[in-house]
Amino acid sequence: MEVIDVLGVPASPYTRKMLALMRYRQIPYRAIWGSHMDLPKGLLPPKIKLLPTVYLNTAEGKEAIVDSTPIIDRLEDLYKERAVRPSDEVIRFLDLLFEDFADEWLTKAMFHYRWNFTNDANNAGPLIAYGQNPQFDSVSAKAMADSFAKRQISRLSLVGSNMVTASIIESSFQRLIEILDRIIERHCFILGTQPASADFAIYGQLTQLGIIDPTSAQLLVKASPRLRAWLDRVEDLSGHDGSGWIKRELVRTHVCELLNEIGRTYAPFLVANAQAYAEGKSELQAIIDGQPWIQPVFPYQVKCLHALQLERQKMTKSGREVLDELLTGTGCEVLFI
Repeated sequence: MEVIDVLGVPASPYTRKMLALMRYRQIPYRAIWGSHMDLPKGLLPPKIKLLPTVYLNTAEGKEAIVDSTPIIDRLEDLYKERAVRPSDEVIRFLDLLFEDFADEWLTKAMFHYRWNFTNDANNAGPLIAYGQNPQFDSVSAKAMADSFAKRQISRLSLVGSNMVTASIIESSFQRLIEILDRIIERHCFILGTQPASADFAIYGQLTQLGIIDPTSAQLLVKASPRLRAWLDRVEDLSGHDGSGWIKRELVRTHVCELLNEIGRTYAPFLVANAQAYAEGKSELQAIIDGQPWIQPVFPYQVKCLHALQLERQKMTKSGREVLDELLTGTGCEVLFI
């Protein structure tokens, strides 16, 4: 197998997500630590400069692709061994839903805890600067850290972190820690004894929340030493051999709490965001978990909702019936009304 170049930084949850997934899948890669600010020779920037950027080898040369979910789909097409997309269409849909929840909702907690608290922001800024280049002199590193922190703090409201929403984000994160603790105790992974893409998405966000950022890391390790230890294991699962995906008849019991959390928070957010976007509004106002939620409309997450709806439409009639029965009463059914 040809070696795939992956450009990213350790403080990027999506970089960590992809590298851990590729280690599990035993896909040869070359981690290139850095960003598009100082792109290594021979690598072209993607159309949208996001991290990680994965460079696939094609007949025309290296193709730069971004956005972890479609990258995973490309890798599933290219490499058949140790797949992370379940073969059962119902379990596969749940994997996509859980991955999307981690990528788009759990990242709100990651952004909130990192940049809303002074101690965490002071911790993250220098780590990001030196992650770009460990040889920066201290003056240059401080200037970059301060500039990046200022920019990210100014963007808190864009991802939904503000005085109105803070308690919703924090409560959801704390509930999720306990939910994941129970899931891992039962089967080790979200959908069985082998990892799915959802595991790596959750892992990616939690490498920041549970390891790097002090406030959330202290919360996580206190509430679930099991989950903290799980993060270290998922870092490198190249030697893991699981026995398979969970059976349909067992999935409700195993993931019901997680579906309820998504139905309590992320599902109503997605619907409200899409409605506000369709009405041409720049701000969405909704009730999430019984409390007001206010933030700017996020067009990308409209695409996320449409992608989930399309995946459900592509399922067989019998598969949709099983899925709809699983989702009924969780709050997730609003995604498809």
